[in-house]
Amino acid sequence: MGAMALRRLAGALAAMTVKRTLDLLLGSALLLLVGPALVVAALTLALRPPRGPAGVLRREDRVGLGGHLFELRSLGTRRYRLDLLSRLPHVVRGDLSLVGPAPLAPDEAARLGPADGRWRQALRPGLTGLAQVRARSGMPWDEPALLDAHYAEHHGTRLDLVILAQSVRIPLRAAVRGRRRPGKAHLSDTDHRLPGFSVAE
Repeated sequence: MGAMALRRLAGALAAMTVKRTLDLLLGSALLLLVGPALVVAALTLALRPPRGPAGVLRREDRVGLGGHLFELRSLGTRRYRLDLLSRLPHVVRGDLSLVGPAPLAPDEAARLGPADGRWRQALRPGLTGLAQVRARSGMPWDEPALLDAHYAEHHGTRLDLVILAQSVRIPLRAAVRGRRRPGKAHLSDTDHRLPGFSVAE
């Protein structure tokens, strides 16, 4: 292996270490902060009359880093984005990153082309991501698949922090205005997908 390749590998490993450290520190802090609200939401869901087979938690198979399959668990509510925040334990465990491409179901991952399959396996899927904060703008270059690919090519700590800031700002602005701003995506792994969107090439 040449010197250039070794430097690139070392840089990639350092970036992954910083990213994982941020996930652990910020993910744990957020989990402690919203933990009481998640407990109250879970108790409320458990006590209310059942409205379907899902129950308190939704369980969905997703493909993670290196093609590893894991069960994504989310609270069965979208109030105050608690479904999203209830995935924070996955960030602490390492199934998800705070920022990354949307976690795909196994059948979606199976339809990926070779190039997309390789970069997706090299990144942890994210709690939020570039596609979630930029999709639905109506612009062709803001298609979720293109945004995820752009993130894979340019990801780094600075971009992650910008995306996290946007992820907080968008729902807060909507809450202040009392309505959702047209053209902005909800922060979930399915909300950002456009009608008819397919992950296949």
